[in-house]
Amino acid sequence: MPGKMSDQSQLPFQDANHDSESKEETIGRVVRVLPDVGGVDRPFDYLVPSSWIADGRDKSLQVGSRVRIPFGPRRVAGWVVEDYVDPPKEVKLRELTKLSGMGPSSDMIQIARWVSYRWAGKLSSVLKTASPLRNIDRLPASPSDVTIGAKPPNWAVEALEKPKRVLRMPPNEDILPLIKATIRTGNALVIVPSIEMAKSLTGDLKKIGIPVSLMPHQWAEAAAGGVVVGTRSAVFAPVRELAAILIFDEHDGTLQEERMPTWHARDVAIERARRAEVPCVLISPTPSLEALQWGLLQKFPKNHESESWAEVQIIDRREENPLRPGLLSDDLVQLIRVKDEDPTICILNRKGRSRLLACSHCGELVKCEDHQVPLIQDEDEMLLCTVDGARQPSLCVRCGSTRFKNLRAGISRLREEIEALARQSTVEITSDTKAADVAGCKLFIGTEAALHRFKKASQVIFLDFDQELLARRFRANEQALSLLAQASRLVGSKGSNGKIVIQTRQPDHEVLQAAVNGNPELLSESEKERRKILNLPPFSAQAQISGASAEIFMNSLGKPEGIKIMGPRDGSWLVQAPNSEDLAELLHKTERPSGRLRIQVDPQNI
Repeated sequence: MPGKMSDQSQLPFQDANHDSESKEETIGRVVRVLPDVGGVDRPFDYLVPSSWIADGRDKSLQVGSRVRIPFGPRRVAGWVVEDYVDPPKEVKLRELTKLSGMGPSSDMIQIARWVSYRWAGKLSSVLKTASPLRNIDRLPASPSDVTIGAKPPNWAVEALEKPKRVLRMPPNEDILPLIKATIRTGNALVIVPSIEMAKSLTGDLKKIGIPVSLMPHQWAEAAAGGVVVGTRSAVFAPVRELAAILIFDEHDGTLQEERMPTWHARDVAIERARRAEVPCVLISPTPSLEALQWGLLQKFPKNHESESWAEVQIIDRREENPLRPGLLSDDLVQLIRVKDEDPTICILNRKGRSRLLACSHCGELVKCEDHQVPLIQDEDEMLLCTVDGARQPSLCVRCGSTRFKNLRAGISRLREEIEALARQSTVEITSDTKAADVAGCKLFIGTEAALHRFKKASQVIFLDFDQELLARRFRANEQALSLLAQASRLVGSKGSNGKIVIQTRQPDHEVLQAAVNGNPELLSESEKERRKILNLPPFSAQAQISGASAEIFMNSLGKPEGIKIMGPRDGSWLVQAPNSEDLAELLHKTERPSGRLRIQVDPQNI
């Protein structure tokens, strides 16, 4: 039966009063459990079975424990979120049925409550992320103390001296000295953007004798101590006696959860470090404005930072005929014909064969009659609507012609052209591409995801970088520079044999100048002023509201003073508040309607 509960979504959250002796003398020990059930986000009271007290199982039961409970006609999993609670009178409580194992600590549950409030989502979703993948009833022994031989460099020691530090680390700088410096202070939590990077870093640390756990599979080992490494979900890892948190590539969009609640590992790490009173270091070659507004910036010497960025060659296309189709300039053809020991990777963020077609006979653009958007041509040479996915034969609806001019080629079409011009085999990199498919090949084409499939390259060629600079996203410039930083890691620093090649009609753009000079400030300073003028994050907070019930929710939200509401557009609204606290309060107090509703707080691609 449900117990009467206080409104737990109000901040700050307080633990229940542990007057255990008097309560156990009356009805026994009662715990409050949050069920792991879709559509339910409130806790219920349950009685600890007397048999557990008799055999000692009750001693392992604590806040955070994972249990199974009777819930209606079935048994479901749940988490103990409060202990020794005072249940409502004259209510017959049901008993817990199973103690499954360990779960998030009491402190982590408090952080999870904050996350669910801050990003307007379910507490159970956050607790599921913070829980081990399998049942764990005991922890391994804590690792022995590690002796770090050589003294870490001064920059690594300095990074840990302030509680709020932003370290602008050049793309090709080694990160191990910073982790070694952190180990000297105690157990560390290290968050990275990709599982490949997490595995590589874990292997490097093991080679030098540092105890390390890889999340989420080594949850128990992480709780025992040492260095804990993982992707965004590892920000909830059970690190024992936490001494510091390091977030590498804090600018990377993969650090934000895609499902509701859409929390960002960077911001959760900042809050966790604040509560634990330990340093939090945000590391990036191109720090986000959110990071720069939060902490004290630490930089490497100017010459050192510049040399760590790759050599950049810009192919200026302004003098070319703008009506000439195609992305393969004469200068580029010579570059792709060069054969090197390391591969050449061509990047274009356009899937399919063509993204923009015109009829060869009448010149009409090929558009969807229903949605009036350009139809794209897929690998099967069918025309595809990007709005509803409808497919149709390649036929001009105006004159009936089946011949088209390709005004904006996609990857599949360009792969064929590059292969012909380069006179060598060219592989298109997709999510399905296996290692065997690329064996012996030195020329590749793919979207930006291809940058994460290789450890080294001789050239990274951006076929149409203007597409990144002109993207309709307010973070487009930051994201464009981060692509160049990732490419710089693949080809190496200035003085190496590798280079980045960029085709553009905007060679003087601040993003390109920042990469050429190895100085991210050339972008961040101007970007900061633009965001201030336009009142965009981090100088405001945003949430995108969509789904079948979005209109009902927006009607309930109304038009609060100081809140800017934009939309609807394509079935979604954008809510903008002065800060994240005001936004969280507004979303929390607005009644949620039944039906599908998606609230995306801090959307990255608006």
